[in-house]
Parts: sequence; C-alpha cells; structure tokens
Amino acid sequence: MASDRVTSQQVAQKAGVSQSAVSRVFTPGASVSQSTREKVERAARVLGYRPNVLARAMITGKSRIIGLVVAYLDNQFYPLAVERLSVALQAQGYHVLVFMAAPTVGDVQDVMKEILDYQVDGIVLASVSMSSELAERCQDHGIPVVLFNRDQNNDSMCSVTTDNYRGGFEIAQHFAALGYTRIGYIAGFEGASTQRDREAGFRDGLAEAGLSLHSREVGAFEYGAARAAALEMFAGGDRPDAAFVCNDHMAFAVLDALRLKLGLRVPQDVAIAGFDDVPIAAWPAYDLTSYRQPINRMVAQTVDALLIRIADPSVPADKIKLKGELVLRGSTQDTTG
Repeated sequence: MASDRVTSQQVAQKAGVSQSAVSRVFTPGASVSQSTREKVERAARVLGYRPNVLARAMITGKSRIIGLVVAYLDNQFYPLAVERLSVALQAQGYHVLVFMAAPTVGDVQDVMKEILDYQVDGIVLASVSMSSELAERCQDHGIPVVLFNRDQNNDSMCSVTTDNYRGGFEIAQHFAALGYTRIGYIAGFEGASTQRDREAGFRDGLAEAGLSLHSREVGAFEYGAARAAALEMFAGGDRPDAAFVCNDHMAFAVLDALRLKLGLRVPQDVAIAGFDDVPIAAWPAYDLTSYRQPINRMVAQTVDALLIRIADPSVPADKIKLKGELVLRGSTQDTTG
C-alpha cells in the first residue's frame, strides 16, 4: 500500500484503536498509554503510514516549525551553533527551517516576511538584527523571537549572549599582565552588538591597566577584510606588539597575514587573541588564545526561552548573558621555553 494514501483511520482500524488515539501518538507531548503507542506504531510501520504534518498544523494552529535565521555561515562558530540548535529543537519535537540572511536589519526584512508566511511557531535569529516593525508583527501574531549571539536596544526582544563586555575586558587584562603596551584592535561589523560590547570591554580593560588603544582597523567579521586590516595595521614600523581580533574567524586571517605575508612571529613579534574559541583555534597551526563562548549553555537557554514563550507569548523578554572563559594558548605567550 502506498504510504501517501494511507490514512490515520486505516491505522486506527488495524491497531484496534480510535482515530484520535492515532493522532495523539503522532503529536509530540500528547498523553497516550505505552500499549496504545506500541499498537499504533506497529500498525503504522506495517502500512507505511506517515502523519501529514501540514494537515495537522491546519487543524491545531501549530506548525511545529521553528524558523532559524543565520548570518556569517563562513564563520566557524555558526555551523556549530546551527547544528546544536537544530538538534535541540528536534529533540523537543520541532522541525527547523534554516534561512540565510545578511547581518543588517534592512537585508533581513524579506527573509523574515517569508518565514512568517510559513506560520512558524517561533523564530531564532543567530547574529541577525530585526526591525521594530517586524518585531511588532511577530508580537501581534503571538510568534516569539529569540536573538542568539546578538542583542538589540529593544526591551521587548529576548536575547541570549555571552557576556561580550567581560570577554573583551579579560583579554585586555591578559595583555597588560604580559607587559604589552602597544595594543591594537581589529573590529567586526560595526552595527553588531557583539562588536560594540567586546570593544567597550576591551577599551575599559586597557584603561584600568593605565593603557589606551594604540591602533584600530575594521575587519567586518570577514576573512578578506580582516587580512587587509592586518596588513594595514602591522606593515609600518610603529606596529602594535599585541592585538585583540573581535572573533576567531578574523583572527585566523590576521595570523595568516602576519606569518605568511609579513614574516612576523607570533607571539615573539606580536601577540594575537580572538573570541569564540571555535575548534580550529586549538589546532597547532593557529594555537590561538581565545575567549570561549559557552555554546552548549547558549543553545539550551535559547531553546528554553523560545519554548516558554511559545507556550505563553505574554512572558516578558529576558536579556540573558552567560559567562565565558579565556582560554590561553601560544598566540599570546611563548610556550617553547
């Protein structure tokens, strides 16, 4: 029997249960006895039955779909985040639709409108901003939105981030403790809250140590732009003796430019620190000191925040900041002895 022609009524007849019992078995979180579940699942396997998710959504008003919007997928942090968010949401019985967007508010408008057309139950924006107009539209439709690794100056929007300010501050303290005095900074995309908060913490950490920023360039969270920024910052005679790069993806570009183009030694000639602590940071080729984002806790908090607000859209927004950890490696201190 072709699986696309099998109905829940046929499954119910073969299992000897009601059609509503079949529906409960295939509805995540619905109450059903173990014996009934086993009979229905056995009948469904024999008949080749699969529930019609779209039809159920029309009846219940719940699609069991989460829209996940991501930017910077070339940054090694985000494929990992997308994978773990997807697995965590699927474990809760949700289907995940992934959409790519540019990091700016204007560019995400069309993507967001498309997502809303799918009648999603919730939305996660990973390092993507949202206009106040779209935020209001989501609220009007009872669709919760959680920002992942990004925040906005909007008290009605829920966000989950690492304490980016604290991370920048600790990197500045680390440089000062090692005796570096000519310290540079390579910024990310200027419109991002992660960039703003990391730089603010870094500058304040330097100030507390009696230091000021020696030089600054912008890498915009892009490999090519970060490489160009490094060549500009370190080509002259008055180059920094240390630099904080706003994320690991850019820090890899900086390290490549320093070693392969400029012939500088790391850390003997210049120390480099990044942010995120993606797995590649620990590879011997980079051995990068980096501020580790607690990605598992960020994912868990994001999923919890979203599910709470799906159950009750009136729950007030939270601004959740999680403590990370500075992981010290050879890019800031010579470990060769």
